[in-house]
Amino acid sequence: MAQIHSIKFPGESPSYRAARNELLEAEMALRKQIEEVAALRRQLPPGGSVPENYVFDEGAVDLNDLQTSRKVRMSELFAPGKDTLAIYSYMFGPNMAAPCVSCTSILDGLNGSAPHVRQRVNFVVVAKSPLARIRELARSRGWHNHRLLSSSGNTYNHDYQGENDKGGQLPSLNVFVRRNGAMHHYYHTELLFAPTEPGQDGRHVDLLWPVWNLFDFTPEGRGTDWYPKLVYS
Repeated sequence: MAQIHSIKFPGESPSYRAARNELLEAEMALRKQIEEVAALRRQLPPGGSVPENYVFDEGAVDLNDLQTSRKVRMSELFAPGKDTLAIYSYMFGPNMAAPCVSCTSILDGLNGSAPHVRQRVNFVVVAKSPLARIRELARSRGWHNHRLLSSSGNTYNHDYQGENDKGGQLPSLNVFVRRNGAMHHYYHTELLFAPTEPGQDGRHVDLLWPVWNLFDFTPEGRGTDWYPKLVYS
């Protein structure tokens, strides 16, 4: 195999470099495929019109003020000059004793990224639980950057696959666009509903989830006996 670059690390053997070059070829092919898939995603036409201007409950920015709230319409989630809205459906329904640990792990990471994300697009998190319960959880997690909304008074979760017909909550990322003043659905992480191959799970929101992506760089990989928790001893 031809040398791909001239970089070497201390003490590496020829067998290591040969194996690493083979892996590097695969990584380059993966990078190309990721870019190709992202380009296909960008070429999607606007989807269906949003059926109603959903009204959500939103709490105060100050997490210490759990009493102040307001009603906000979906159209108001589009800031001036930003015509894309990403909404993460958080699995934290009113009948759940605790939130989904996987969603919580994802949102722990996105809390740090949210200020950067909002420089380009609008981003909010929606859960079905009452607002006070969501805000209390946010304070316990230190989520100072998320814009958190309650959908307890509307059908958004069910309409956009964040909730099934029995009220079970589903993790979903939806993207909406505003065109000529009208809101349209653009994208959903539908890999959740696609057939899976043996040994695969949905992995539909993996690209948002730093934990697993970091593990993929390690010799231990993702493993089969570890899963996120809300609290570690």
